[in-house]
Amino acid sequence: MGRLIVIMTILVIAGCASPNANKEMKTPDPLASSTRPTYNLAGYRPAFKDGYIDGCETAKGSTYGLKDEKRFAKENQYRNGWKDGYNLCLGK
Repeated sequence: MGRLIVIMTILVIAGCASPNANKEMKTPDPLASSTRPTYNLAGYRPAFKDGYIDGCETAKGSTYGLKDEKRFAKENQYRNGWKDGYNLCLGK
């Protein structure tokens, strides 16, 4: 009977342990796509969507606000999306 109690206790304790308990917790990257804000921009090209989100978040002053200068200079879709997002979210 004593062995059964010891075995059951060990199983209960082992069942409560997490295999990831000793791993260091990572803080999420604010620019990671999984945490990036989403907007309903169905039907628009990906470059326009990226620009719109970047522009709108810049206008809001959020931590996700940025302007990809290389894309802004070279990609019309990104530039147009950024300008639209910025102006609409700024309230112009």
